[in-house]
Amino acid sequence: MNSESEIAIHSQPGVPAIRSVNWGGLQALYLKEVRRFFKVQLQTIWAPALTTLLYLVIFTVALGGVKRAVLGVPFADFIAPGLIIMGMMQNSFANSSFSLLVGKIQGTIVDYLMPPLSTGEVLFGLAGAAVTRAILVGFTIWGAMLLWPGVHVMPQHLWAIVLFGLLGSSMLAFLGVLTSIWAEKFDHAAAVTNFVVAPLALLSGTFYSVDKLAPTFAAISHANPFHYAIAGFRYGFIGQADIPLGVGVGVLAVINLALATLCYALLKSGWKIKN
Repeated sequence: MNSESEIAIHSQPGVPAIRSVNWGGLQALYLKEVRRFFKVQLQTIWAPALTTLLYLVIFTVALGGVKRAVLGVPFADFIAPGLIIMGMMQNSFANSSFSLLVGKIQGTIVDYLMPPLSTGEVLFGLAGAAVTRAILVGFTIWGAMLLWPGVHVMPQHLWAIVLFGLLGSSMLAFLGVLTSIWAEKFDHAAAVTNFVVAPLALLSGTFYSVDKLAPTFAAISHANPFHYAIAGFRYGFIGQADIPLGVGVGVLAVINLALATLCYALLKSGWKIKN
């Protein structure tokens, strides 16, 4: 088939001109989402970092001169990595749960539906921007903790920090997209934040070792996916973990795959978006 015939076929209505990944469109959507939160970085990056840092201040001040150790390290060194990944995951959710929802409320959802982007490209553009915000928040918190006296947050196993940081942030990014698809007003997204994300984050083992809990509460913690992300991420800093790392990677990978598949199916069907 000559080039003129190919051009004629591509020009016909309904025949896709882009038969593989639309990298240009995916990049445009990703940059649009990143610029959206970066324009208000005082609220989206610096404020969450300050809020998370206050947890560290409160707990270290509350202990006073008590030299408590958890998993063989000082308590401040134990909770610091958990606070970093907790802040990353919460802000990943906050970012991805906003985009489609505000589009539905303001009537600009067409901006996501009309461009020549596949369902997968829309999903990963939104999730990628959310993970980017999580990474920026994580670096900001980590940088502040480096300057905090009495806290040591130097990486020991960089691979664990990167792997569990990405898995945890991606999990909340997909959960945020799912929330954004389902929600019809900001109260719905706030309900998921207050009754799902916040309790799971606070009861994930950030401030305590699961090994010290009673069997019933330990079992509940092991059923919390946040726990695997936080424990694995913490291992990257202190070299100790209260979970088998392989199990943590497997659990988070399965959850990410399940959430991504569900988000893809709902976006593909247009549920609560195109109707």
